[in-house]
Amino acid sequence: MHHFISFAFSLLAIIGLHVSVQSTGRRSERSIERHFVSLLTVSNGMEWGSWGQREFCPTRTYAAGFSLMVEERRFLDNTALNGIRLYCVSQTKDSSESNEDTSVQSDVGSWGKWTDIKWCPSGFLTAFQLRVQPSREFKDNTAANNIRFNCSQGSLLQGDGTDWGEWGDWSALCQGRGMCGIRTRIEEPQGFFGDDTALNDVRMFCCE
Repeated sequence: MHHFISFAFSLLAIIGLHVSVQSTGRRSERSIERHFVSLLTVSNGMEWGSWGQREFCPTRTYAAGFSLMVEERRFLDNTALNGIRLYCVSQTKDSSESNEDTSVQSDVGSWGKWTDIKWCPSGFLTAFQLRVQPSREFKDNTAANNIRFNCSQGSLLQGDGTDWGEWGDWSALCQGRGMCGIRTRIEEPQGFFGDDTALNDVRMFCCE
C-alpha cells in the first residue's frame, strides 16, 4: 500500500464507503494506431496507480470539447477527479453542431458523475493545466482535482472539478491542429483500509 492512514480514520472510512459508478458514456470507433506529432504532459501529476490504454479520436477529427467525471465532496476519503472525456469533431465542422457520441476516454476511476460538456467556441483543444493536491501523510489524498484547456482560437475552458490543491504549469502547446488522444493514470480502489485517489495524471496527444 503506497500510503497509510490511521486505524481510527480507516474505521470511519468503512462507514462512509464509496458506491462505485460504472461509466456509461457511448464511445465512437477510434484508431489506436493514429499517428500523433506531439505528446503533452505536465510536471505536477501524482504517481499512484498505473497508466491506462491511450485512446484517439477517429481519423481526421480533433478534440473540441471535454467533460469530467467528478465525485462530490465527502466527509472522508475524497477522490475528486475520476475521469476525462474528449469530444471529437472534424476540421470542417463547428462544435455547436457536434454529435456528442463522438467521444474518447482512457481509464476512469470508480466514483462520481460526468459533468456537462464544455466546448471551444471555435478551433480545438491545444494545451492543458492540471490542478493537483500534493501527497499528505496521514491525511486524505485526492491527487488530481481539476483541469483547464486552451483552445486554438485563444479561449480558456475550466472543468467543474474541485478546488483542492494548486494549479501547476501549463503543458507545451500542441504541434499540429489540436489534441486527438488521451491517456490517464488511475489508481485502483484501495479497499476498506486504503486511501483512494482515482485519477492521478493525464497525457494528451496532438495530431496534424
